[in-house]
Amino acid sequence: MKRLLTFTAFLFSVNVLSAQSVVDESTALLKRVVPAHAAQFIIELSAGIDGDGFEIGSSKGKILLKGNNGVSIASALYYYLNEYCHAQITWNGVNLKLPKLLPRPTGQVVKKSPYKYRYDFNYCTFNYSMAWWDWNRWEQEIDWMALHGINMPLAITGEEYTWYLVYKELGFSDEDLKGFFCGPSYFSWFWMGNIDAWGGPLPMTWMKSHFELQKKIVNRQRALGMKPVLPAFTGHVPLAFKKKFPHANLKSSNWTNGFADTYILDANDSLFAIIGEKFLRKQTELLGTDHLYSADTFNENEPASDAPEFLSQLSAKVYEGMHNADPEAVWVMQGWLFFTDRKFWKDPQTEALLKAVPNDKMIILDLATEIEPVWKRSNAFYGKPWIWNMLNNFGGNTNLFGRMETVAAEPANAWNSPNKGNMAGIGLTMEAIETNPVIYELMMHHSWNDQPIDLKDWLPKYVRNRYGVENKDAQKAWQILKETIYTVPKDKYIRDGAESILQARPTLDSLTRWTKTKLNYIESDLWPAWDALIKASTACKSSDGFRYDLVDVTRQVLANHALTLQQKFAVAYKKGDRFSFNEYSRRFLELIDDMDKLLGTRKEFLLGSWVKNARAWGLDESEKALYEFNAKDLITLWGDKNCPLNEYACRQWNGLLKDFYKPRWEQYIAQLNSNLSTGAVLDQAAFVAKIKDWEWNWVNTRRDYVTEVSGDAVLVSKMLYNKYRVGLGK
Repeated sequence: MKRLLTFTAFLFSVNVLSAQSVVDESTALLKRVVPAHAAQFIIELSAGIDGDGFEIGSSKGKILLKGNNGVSIASALYYYLNEYCHAQITWNGVNLKLPKLLPRPTGQVVKKSPYKYRYDFNYCTFNYSMAWWDWNRWEQEIDWMALHGINMPLAITGEEYTWYLVYKELGFSDEDLKGFFCGPSYFSWFWMGNIDAWGGPLPMTWMKSHFELQKKIVNRQRALGMKPVLPAFTGHVPLAFKKKFPHANLKSSNWTNGFADTYILDANDSLFAIIGEKFLRKQTELLGTDHLYSADTFNENEPASDAPEFLSQLSAKVYEGMHNADPEAVWVMQGWLFFTDRKFWKDPQTEALLKAVPNDKMIILDLATEIEPVWKRSNAFYGKPWIWNMLNNFGGNTNLFGRMETVAAEPANAWNSPNKGNMAGIGLTMEAIETNPVIYELMMHHSWNDQPIDLKDWLPKYVRNRYGVENKDAQKAWQILKETIYTVPKDKYIRDGAESILQARPTLDSLTRWTKTKLNYIESDLWPAWDALIKASTACKSSDGFRYDLVDVTRQVLANHALTLQQKFAVAYKKGDRFSFNEYSRRFLELIDDMDKLLGTRKEFLLGSWVKNARAWGLDESEKALYEFNAKDLITLWGDKNCPLNEYACRQWNGLLKDFYKPRWEQYIAQLNSNLSTGAVLDQAAFVAKIKDWEWNWVNTRRDYVTEVSGDAVLVSKMLYNKYRVGLGK
């Protein structure tokens, strides 16, 4: 009984923060964000506020920031920086050029969030962007989250160590588990039950170091008033489970992406609830809990039966394991299955899965609401609290893309809809971050508003805050970007942004499976935005955000132009026109070199940083080599040389362009040139088989890439503008 009381007290203790600790944590964040100006603020904790809210005012000659928790206070700071100082903090550009004496508010600003939850992260984010993050990078991200009002982050770093301890207690040996845990680039799909072992074996040093990192992450999030969503058991077990528990009801499952079967413990097996409870108790012992648990039992895998009663029993068992360990447990489910497998998840199946769990014990993430609002065709998830989420990015692809009008209006339209059911929040569920900052600033502007955002007012403010100056050419550029890149025509289904043909496994076609080149705008309509940014460069060149945007738009224009050149040499090849073939293929390869040079001017686009950060986690050469393989494989082949996901996570990065994409195309162009000389017919299948071997060798080859930027972003962009602008489309 004494042990139970102690455990219950611990469950509760992580949610109790003293007023002084909230002020202290908020002050620490303030000093990290604006260290030279921190003394000009006063921080106070609000009492008796129903829900989250903040106030901004003046007190004792200083700027007063007042909120009910650390997130609210941080949001007050960011509101003040945006509205009073024309400042901005994004992943891709920071403008904190503040006057020595900050302006004092003359009145009082009061904001309250209509949303109980402001969610952050997709499982995939933890690999496509965060695989190699250390505490310094995580600290920056947690500050960004607090500034933008996020209070419900998914927190799954280091999960594998807790599972290791649980399986060891169940009698599994290290050898049993060696073929279970995957490499660091692939945890998201391992946690979701899609793959085992790939990219491993996982060193124990990684497990322990990332469990320590997870402790720092959740402690900081809680200290600021966030409620981390921790993992729960989904049924995914090691192959050795069959040997340890021969009578267990296991079912093999295959993700159909070139990986071996995984094994799922049937939820109706008595061991399911036992293991689920055991895991949560161990996790709570190690990390505490806020009673929010993520579990996705059918991520791109269908259940064994579509019978409603079967699905109800299944979800009831998943919840039972959570409830037995924590009576206050709330199951947080990604609604991706309802988006991707509409044929299976019809109304009876969806309702059966959801209704087996009490309404107040489950939260549904409508995972890609800006693309397809599943809540509208599922009776608002049959009474369950649900969250309107923006996905926007798939695979960490480096493209300019977004649905600006949709993001500006639809969260608030849903909130004000009579059919919204139990809508409880908004959130971000991108597969990767550090691209398209405007879309994320726009989305999180909803945190403290319940009405649609007027882009005529919001976008000019965004540009002013980002660049630190008023400039008509910059404003013109962004109006064009809004109407081209950031608009998806309603009569076209375009899920996400286009990639460039230069990233495709070489072909004469205009696209490949994962290198989609179909634009959501007319290519030439983007060019005037480039013109306007070049004109704005004299006035805006000192802005970090402007320099990023100029490089990114230049990159996008050239990435699009690559298709024109590739198709011209493809046509020339088919006609047997060797002169034109050589000319256009030469220009195509030169374009890749130019883009590589351009991207080398910004840290966000360096392959070298990605590889260096991966290797930094290794304690010896063997570990460093393993992590380098993981880092390079994910963004190229994804799996082995025959993996059908090749190029899914492709990036336009300095180093990757010149060392991976260009050599592939050089080999292809050489083959085509040889064919033109000999009259041989192109054997595309033979070339693909050959290039797969080359790609696999590249993934496994040890190599350093530059980790420091080179060249001036504005000067290089202007040089490429002068070189290419007149000839675009030719």
